[in-house]
Amino acid sequence: MPIVMSRGSQIHYSVEGAGPLVILLHGLLSDAKSWKRWGFVDALADGYCVACVDSLGHGLSDKPSDDSLYGLEARSADVVAVIDDLGFERAHVLGYSMGGWLSVGVAKYHRNRLSSLIVGGWDILLGPDAFGSSPAQAKWVADLEPGHRACWDALADRRGARDAVVTSGAPVLLWSGRDDPSHDPMRRFAATESLEFLSTAGNHNGAIWKHGAESGRGVRAFLDARSN
Repeated sequence: MPIVMSRGSQIHYSVEGAGPLVILLHGLLSDAKSWKRWGFVDALADGYCVACVDSLGHGLSDKPSDDSLYGLEARSADVVAVIDDLGFERAHVLGYSMGGWLSVGVAKYHRNRLSSLIVGGWDILLGPDAFGSSPAQAKWVADLEPGHRACWDALADRRGARDAVVTSGAPVLLWSGRDDPSHDPMRRFAATESLEFLSTAGNHNGAIWKHGAESGRGVRAFLDARSN
């Protein structure tokens, strides 16, 4: 059970496979072990060292109550701590939903640690606003436990996100399910900025829950083209 200390908190992660390092960053209310269940680890571990990270406030990582610990710059340092703990200089960083936001943070604050950047299920320009708002959503957010609510509130920080992705200096893949609100805006963004785009079946959750095998194959093809 690998654990690394970052900013005074324990960050848990799991590791499987060998080869170039791939970091998988989950979404809000999910955890590191979900990637195995969705088929991503099995799709990658025969050619890569796959590290699935429990984001602060989730899984087996610490869950501090201090909201200031959940900001983008601070959380991106947790990802780098895992890269360092595994003894790698760089990593392919893949994030989905909240993890996509966090992966953009790695590009913004630690671009020299990126082998490539994969942002899934996340509108780089609009963030959570892409999902709209409703009384039901407001109640859902209000009912979140403090650490998760701090994570949700932090997602509003999209300062410099576009420039971080476009000028990262690393290969970039944007990925969304075809029924995800982020799909069409990010496909246009990718075309405008000459970035690669992966379109898979499913809505925001379904692209990984129901169609993880398809999504994993698409991600693997992108990685293989840059690692061989």
